[in-house]
Amino acid sequence: MIDAALLPFQFPFMQNAFWICLLVAPPTALLSCFLVLKGWALMGDAVSHAVLPGVVLAWMTGLPLIVGAFGAGMTCALLTGYLSHNSRVKQDTVMGVVFSGMFAIGIILYTSITTNEHLDHVLFGNMLGVGAQDMWTAGSISLGVSAFLLLKWKDLLLHAFDPAQAKASGLRTGWLHYGLLSVLSLTIVATLSATGLILAVALLITPGAVAFLTVRSFGPMMAVSVAVCTASMLLGTYASFFLDSAPAPTIVLILTTIFVLAFLRRLHTTRKTSRMRA
Repeated sequence: MIDAALLPFQFPFMQNAFWICLLVAPPTALLSCFLVLKGWALMGDAVSHAVLPGVVLAWMTGLPLIVGAFGAGMTCALLTGYLSHNSRVKQDTVMGVVFSGMFAIGIILYTSITTNEHLDHVLFGNMLGVGAQDMWTAGSISLGVSAFLLLKWKDLLLHAFDPAQAKASGLRTGWLHYGLLSVLSLTIVATLSATGLILAVALLITPGAVAFLTVRSFGPMMAVSVAVCTASMLLGTYASFFLDSAPAPTIVLILTTIFVLAFLRRLHTTRKTSRMRA
Protein backbone atom coordinates (compact mmCIF):
# COMPACT_ATOMS: atom_id res chain seq x y z
CA MET A 1 0.00 0.00 0.00
CA ILE A 2 2.78 2.41 0.94
CA ASP A 3 4.75 1.44 -2.16
CA ALA A 4 1.75 2.26 -4.34
CA ALA A 5 1.29 5.63 -2.64
CA LEU A 6 4.95 6.52 -3.19
CA LEU A 7 5.01 5.28 -6.79
CA PRO A 8 4.70 8.75 -8.43
CA PHE A 9 7.85 9.95 -6.64
CA GLN A 10 9.93 7.19 -8.25
CA PHE A 11 9.66 8.58 -11.80
CA PRO A 12 11.95 11.43 -12.90
CA PHE A 13 9.22 13.15 -14.93
CA MET A 14 6.95 13.22 -11.88
CA GLN A 15 9.79 14.51 -9.71
CA ASN A 16 10.29 17.37 -12.18
CA ALA A 17 6.57 18.07 -12.13
CA PHE A 18 6.56 18.35 -8.34
CA TRP A 19 9.58 20.65 -8.47
CA ILE A 20 7.95 22.95 -11.02
CA CYS A 21 4.89 23.13 -8.76
CA LEU A 22 7.03 24.32 -5.87
CA LEU A 23 8.70 26.90 -8.10
CA VAL A 24 5.58 28.29 -9.78
CA ALA A 25 3.19 28.34 -6.80
CA PRO A 26 4.74 31.17 -4.67
CA PRO A 27 4.85 33.96 -7.30
CA THR A 28 1.42 33.17 -8.77
CA ALA A 29 -0.15 32.98 -5.30
CA LEU A 30 1.42 36.22 -4.08
CA LEU A 31 0.53 38.04 -7.27
CA SER A 32 -3.05 36.77 -7.16
CA CYS A 33 -3.58 38.62 -3.87
CA PHE A 34 -2.75 41.95 -5.51
CA LEU A 35 -4.76 41.19 -8.63
CA VAL A 36 -7.83 40.32 -6.55
CA LEU A 37 -7.59 43.43 -4.35
CA LYS A 38 -6.79 45.74 -7.26
CA GLY A 39 -9.57 44.32 -9.43
CA TRP A 40 -7.11 43.19 -12.09
CA ALA A 41 -8.38 39.64 -12.47
CA LEU A 42 -9.22 40.27 -16.12
CA MET A 43 -5.76 41.78 -16.63
CA GLY A 44 -4.22 38.45 -15.68
CA ASP A 45 -6.51 36.70 -18.13
CA ALA A 46 -5.73 39.25 -20.84
CA VAL A 47 -1.96 39.06 -20.52
CA SER A 48 -1.94 35.26 -20.31
CA HIS A 49 -3.78 34.99 -23.62
CA ALA A 50 -1.97 37.87 -25.30
CA VAL A 51 1.48 36.28 -25.00
CA LEU A 52 0.65 33.68 -27.66
CA PRO A 53 1.64 35.81 -30.70
CA GLY A 54 4.89 36.71 -28.98
CA VAL A 55 5.67 33.03 -28.38
CA VAL A 56 4.98 32.11 -32.01
CA LEU A 57 6.95 35.06 -33.38
CA ALA A 58 9.87 34.22 -31.09
CA TRP A 59 9.90 30.65 -32.38
CA MET A 60 9.72 31.84 -36.02
CA THR A 61 12.67 34.22 -35.52
CA GLY A 62 14.77 31.84 -33.43
CA LEU A 63 14.53 33.84 -30.21
CA PRO A 64 13.90 32.25 -26.79
CA LEU A 65 10.18 31.76 -26.28
CA ILE A 66 10.26 33.62 -22.97
CA VAL A 67 11.54 36.76 -24.72
CA GLY A 68 8.59 36.79 -27.09
CA ALA A 69 6.14 35.98 -24.31
CA PHE A 70 7.38 38.79 -22.08
CA GLY A 71 7.37 41.28 -24.96
CA ALA A 72 3.82 40.40 -25.98
CA GLY A 73 2.61 40.50 -22.38
CA MET A 74 4.03 43.95 -21.79
CA THR A 75 2.64 45.14 -25.14
CA CYS A 76 -0.83 44.01 -24.09
CA ALA A 77 -0.56 45.67 -20.66
CA LEU A 78 0.84 48.97 -21.98
CA LEU A 79 -1.61 49.12 -24.89
CA THR A 80 -4.52 48.50 -22.53
CA GLY A 81 -3.34 51.29 -20.24
CA TYR A 82 -2.87 53.74 -23.10
CA LEU A 83 -6.27 53.07 -24.68
CA SER A 84 -8.14 53.20 -21.38
CA HIS A 85 -6.55 56.54 -20.44
CA ASN A 86 -7.12 58.10 -23.84
CA SER A 87 -10.67 57.02 -24.60
CA ARG A 88 -14.08 56.90 -22.98
CA VAL A 89 -14.08 53.10 -23.01
CA LYS A 90 -13.66 51.44 -19.61
CA GLN A 91 -10.54 49.44 -18.86
CA ASP A 92 -12.21 46.04 -18.69
CA THR A 93 -13.73 46.61 -22.14
CA VAL A 94 -10.38 47.69 -23.58
CA MET A 95 -8.71 44.62 -22.08
CA GLY A 96 -11.29 42.36 -23.71
CA VAL A 97 -10.68 43.95 -27.10
CA VAL A 98 -6.88 43.95 -26.85
CA PHE A 99 -6.38 40.42 -25.51
CA SER A 100 -8.91 38.84 -27.85
CA GLY A 101 -7.29 40.61 -30.81
CA MET A 102 -3.77 39.54 -29.82
CA PHE A 103 -4.91 36.00 -29.08
CA ALA A 104 -6.56 35.84 -32.51
CA ILE A 105 -3.29 37.00 -34.12
CA GLY A 106 -1.45 34.30 -32.19
CA ILE A 107 -3.87 31.59 -33.35
CA ILE A 108 -3.54 32.70 -36.99
CA LEU A 109 0.26 32.66 -36.75
CA TYR A 110 0.22 29.33 -34.93
CA THR A 111 -1.94 27.60 -37.53
CA SER A 112 -0.02 29.09 -40.46
CA ILE A 113 3.37 27.53 -39.66
CA THR A 114 4.54 23.96 -40.03
CA THR A 115 6.76 22.75 -37.23
CA ASN A 116 7.78 19.66 -35.35
CA GLU A 117 7.73 21.66 -32.13
CA HIS A 118 4.72 21.04 -29.93
CA LEU A 119 3.69 24.66 -29.48
CA ASP A 120 0.32 23.44 -28.25
CA HIS A 121 2.11 22.87 -24.94
CA VAL A 122 2.22 26.65 -24.66
CA LEU A 123 -1.56 26.66 -24.76
CA PHE A 124 -2.29 23.66 -22.57
CA GLY A 125 0.88 23.14 -20.57
CA ASN A 126 3.31 20.25 -20.42
CA MET A 127 4.07 19.79 -16.75
CA LEU A 128 5.16 16.17 -17.19
CA GLY A 129 7.64 17.18 -19.88
CA VAL A 130 9.52 20.00 -18.17
CA GLY A 131 13.29 19.82 -18.18
CA ALA A 132 16.17 21.36 -16.32
CA GLN A 133 16.08 24.54 -18.46
CA ASP A 134 12.39 25.05 -17.70
CA MET A 135 13.01 24.70 -13.99
CA TRP A 136 15.96 27.10 -14.03
CA THR A 137 13.85 29.66 -15.89
CA ALA A 138 10.87 29.24 -13.58
CA GLY A 139 13.08 29.31 -10.50
CA SER A 140 14.87 32.50 -11.52
CA ILE A 141 11.65 34.31 -12.34
CA SER A 142 9.96 32.99 -9.20
CA LEU A 143 12.78 34.27 -6.99
CA GLY A 144 12.78 37.72 -8.56
CA VAL A 145 9.00 38.15 -8.61
CA SER A 146 8.52 36.85 -5.06
CA ALA A 147 11.29 39.10 -3.74
CA PHE A 148 9.76 42.17 -5.40
CA LEU A 149 6.26 41.45 -4.10
CA LEU A 150 7.42 40.68 -0.56
CA LEU A 151 9.68 43.74 -0.34
CA LYS A 152 7.16 46.16 -1.83
CA TRP A 153 3.88 44.64 -0.60
CA LYS A 154 2.99 47.57 1.68
CA ASP A 155 3.56 50.11 -1.09
CA LEU A 156 1.66 47.98 -3.60
CA LEU A 157 -1.17 47.52 -1.11
CA LEU A 158 -1.55 51.27 -0.56
CA HIS A 159 -1.42 51.85 -4.30
CA ALA A 160 -4.11 49.21 -4.84
CA PHE A 161 -6.52 50.75 -2.31
CA ASP A 162 -5.81 54.48 -2.73
CA PRO A 163 -3.53 55.58 -5.59
CA ALA A 164 -4.02 59.26 -4.70
CA GLN A 165 -2.88 58.71 -1.12
CA ALA A 166 0.05 56.64 -2.33
CA LYS A 167 1.15 59.50 -4.60
CA ALA A 168 0.65 62.05 -1.81
CA SER A 169 2.83 59.88 0.44
CA GLY A 170 5.72 60.25 -1.95
CA LEU A 171 5.53 56.82 -3.54
CA ARG A 172 6.49 56.52 -7.20
CA THR A 173 3.11 55.26 -8.31
CA GLY A 174 4.13 55.02 -11.94
CA TRP A 175 6.97 52.64 -11.08
CA LEU A 176 4.65 50.60 -8.87
CA HIS A 177 2.02 50.38 -11.61
CA TYR A 178 4.36 49.28 -14.36
CA GLY A 179 6.39 47.17 -11.96
CA LEU A 180 3.27 45.17 -11.17
CA LEU A 181 2.53 44.80 -14.88
CA SER A 182 6.10 43.61 -15.46
CA VAL A 183 6.00 40.96 -12.74
CA LEU A 184 2.60 39.84 -14.06
CA SER A 185 4.11 39.24 -17.50
CA LEU A 186 7.15 37.53 -15.99
CA THR A 187 5.00 35.27 -13.85
CA ILE A 188 2.98 34.16 -16.85
CA VAL A 189 6.23 33.39 -18.64
CA ALA A 190 7.26 31.23 -15.66
CA THR A 191 4.03 29.24 -15.90
CA LEU A 192 4.29 28.56 -19.65
CA SER A 193 5.87 25.13 -19.30
CA ALA A 194 3.66 24.11 -16.40
CA THR A 195 0.05 25.16 -16.86
CA GLY A 196 0.09 26.78 -20.28
CA LEU A 197 -1.57 30.04 -21.20
CA ILE A 198 -5.21 28.99 -20.92
CA LEU A 199 -5.00 27.60 -17.39
CA ALA A 200 -2.41 30.06 -16.01
CA VAL A 201 -5.17 32.52 -15.21
CA ALA A 202 -6.57 30.16 -12.56
CA LEU A 203 -3.29 30.28 -10.64
CA LEU A 204 -3.30 34.08 -10.88
CA ILE A 205 -6.81 34.51 -9.47
CA THR A 206 -8.16 31.56 -7.48
CA PRO A 207 -5.57 31.35 -4.66
CA GLY A 208 -6.01 35.04 -3.86
CA ALA A 209 -9.79 34.74 -4.06
CA VAL A 210 -9.75 31.82 -1.62
CA ALA A 211 -7.53 33.73 0.79
CA PHE A 212 -9.73 36.83 0.48
CA LEU A 213 -12.73 34.78 1.61
CA THR A 214 -10.79 33.17 4.44
CA VAL A 215 -8.86 35.92 6.27
CA ARG A 216 -9.31 39.63 6.96
CA SER A 217 -5.77 41.07 6.83
CA PHE A 218 -3.31 41.16 3.97
CA GLY A 219 -0.33 39.45 5.60
CA PRO A 220 -2.23 36.26 6.43
CA MET A 221 -3.93 36.55 3.05
CA MET A 222 -0.60 36.15 1.28
CA ALA A 223 0.34 33.19 3.49
CA VAL A 224 -2.99 31.43 2.93
CA SER A 225 -2.80 32.07 -0.81
CA VAL A 226 0.67 30.52 -1.08
CA ALA A 227 -0.36 27.53 1.05
CA VAL A 228 -3.53 26.91 -0.99
CA CYS A 229 -1.77 27.25 -4.32
CA THR A 230 1.18 25.04 -3.35
CA ALA A 231 -1.01 22.33 -1.82
CA SER A 232 -3.39 22.34 -4.80
CA MET A 233 -0.58 22.08 -7.33
CA LEU A 234 1.13 19.22 -5.50
CA LEU A 235 -2.12 17.38 -4.85
CA GLY A 236 -3.36 17.88 -8.41
CA THR A 237 -0.11 16.58 -9.87
CA TYR A 238 -0.13 13.60 -7.50
CA ALA A 239 -3.77 12.76 -8.21
CA SER A 240 -3.33 13.07 -11.98
CA PHE A 241 -0.86 10.17 -11.90
CA PHE A 242 -3.50 7.78 -10.58
CA LEU A 243 -6.43 9.33 -12.48
CA ASP A 244 -4.47 9.24 -15.75
CA SER A 245 -5.42 12.87 -16.36
CA ALA A 246 -3.45 15.97 -17.30
CA PRO A 247 -1.96 17.68 -14.21
CA ALA A 248 -2.89 21.27 -15.13
CA PRO A 249 -6.69 20.87 -15.37
CA THR A 250 -6.64 18.59 -12.32
CA ILE A 251 -4.92 21.35 -10.36
CA VAL A 252 -7.44 23.95 -11.52
CA LEU A 253 -10.33 21.66 -10.57
CA ILE A 254 -8.92 21.29 -7.05
CA LEU A 255 -8.46 25.07 -6.77
CA THR A 256 -12.04 25.63 -7.91
CA THR A 257 -13.32 23.11 -5.36
CA ILE A 258 -11.41 24.85 -2.56
CA PHE A 259 -12.87 28.19 -3.66
CA VAL A 260 -16.42 26.81 -3.56
CA LEU A 261 -15.81 25.39 -0.07
CA ALA A 262 -14.36 28.71 1.12
CA PHE A 263 -17.35 30.56 -0.32
CA LEU A 264 -19.82 28.21 1.38
CA ARG A 265 -17.95 28.56 4.69
CA ARG A 266 -18.00 32.35 4.42
CA LEU A 267 -21.69 32.32 3.51
CA HIS A 268 -22.50 30.10 6.50
CA THR A 269 -20.48 32.35 8.84
CA THR A 270 -22.19 35.48 7.53
CA ARG A 271 -25.66 34.02 7.96
CA LYS A 272 -24.81 32.76 11.46
CA THR A 273 -23.56 36.20 12.46
CA SER A 274 -26.69 37.86 11.05
CA ARG A 275 -28.94 35.51 13.05
CA MET A 276 -27.00 36.22 16.26
CA ARG A 277 -27.34 39.98 15.77
CA ALA A 278 -31.05 39.63 15.07
